[in-house]
Amino acid sequence: MNAEPDKTSMGDRPTPDRLLHAGSEGEFTAEDLVLASGRDVNPKTLAWAERRMEQKGRASMDELLP
Repeated sequence: MNAEPDKTSMGDRPTPDRLLHAGSEGEFTAEDLVLASGRDVNPKTLAWAERRMEQKGRASMDELLP
């Protein structure tokens, strides 16, 4: 272990809202959608994600994330 404190750690403080992200509040890619679904990224799952994004738009991510 490193004896120096982790400068990126916030310790016991809660994470600030500006660092928390959920749902489709920003842009996302087919790869993001695949990862949010818990699947492995491969050509088949990327094609699935692209179809889902085309059909459902932002709702495709909202359905997977809180």
